[in-house]
Amino acid sequence: MEKKVTVVGAGNVGATAAQRLAEKELCDVVLIDIIEGVPQGKALDLSEAAPIEKHDAHLVGSNDYEASAGSDIVIITAGIPRKPGMSRDDLISTNAGIIKSVTQQIVKYSPDTILIIVSNPLDAMCHVAYETSGFPKNRVMGMAGVLDSARFRAFISMELNVSVENTHAFVLGGHGDTMVPLPRYSTVAGIPITELMPKERIDALVERTANGGAEIVSLLKTGSAYYAPSAAAVEMAEAILKDKKKILPCAAYLEGEYGINDLFIGVPVKLGSKGIEQIIEIELTADEKAKLLKSAEAVQGLKDTLKRLGV
Repeated sequence: MEKKVTVVGAGNVGATAAQRLAEKELCDVVLIDIIEGVPQGKALDLSEAAPIEKHDAHLVGSNDYEASAGSDIVIITAGIPRKPGMSRDDLISTNAGIIKSVTQQIVKYSPDTILIIVSNPLDAMCHVAYETSGFPKNRVMGMAGVLDSARFRAFISMELNVSVENTHAFVLGGHGDTMVPLPRYSTVAGIPITELMPKERIDALVERTANGGAEIVSLLKTGSAYYAPSAAAVEMAEAILKDKKKILPCAAYLEGEYGINDLFIGVPVKLGSKGIEQIIEIELTADEKAKLLKSAEAVQGLKDTLKRLGV
């Protein structure tokens, strides 16, 4: 393959992302994890599926970042989930340390790569990767809006019994319960959903979207979502690898757009070979803007926590 993508973290999200990248024949894939044998075993297993899935992507598993050298994109899924009794500060501190270490290694071997951050708390981890890498802002982004929008689209499809291919939706803001789904910009075959269902049903879908990850955690009991998150990260990677100029909602570093400064916030962006090639500013109502600014305050709180913890 002409292109190369490294996935850091061989857990469910990372391994499934590696599978999707390979089976779409987008690139060769390097899977990196600190646990000895896990990335090697999963890469080998995926390689042995290649004759059946009919792709010629080359997959390598490693505990060493040298294998990632020359990557066009690096998708970072490494980090720990919040465990019982763990405070938010503990989670942020631990994952920030992991992201900082990973980013340092990635920069060493792939100084021209584009970073897609999946690790939580996502918006804060984007800041850690951005500041650690020293990369320009167009080469650091977070996967959240694509996932949240896909969930909203899925729920719209279920509600109206229409093809998911007809549904389009935008979710802005931070990745969490302050995210801002935009029903006005959400459509079915170009028809705004505000024309197709009553406000109370839209409100219910908006709430379900905001709690989409928690709903899956409550059902699984011992894990979290990974099929949709991996698909979302790969859609972003595909847009970059193929220079598609695709408009997708991603966590991007804002410098005044939407009245927000010095924060990673989910907004519509144009993704191409250079990464984020344009931040799209759309007109928001006073209520939508207030919700977006409230979401930005939550992200600022995470950033302040990073500073207080010295990470």
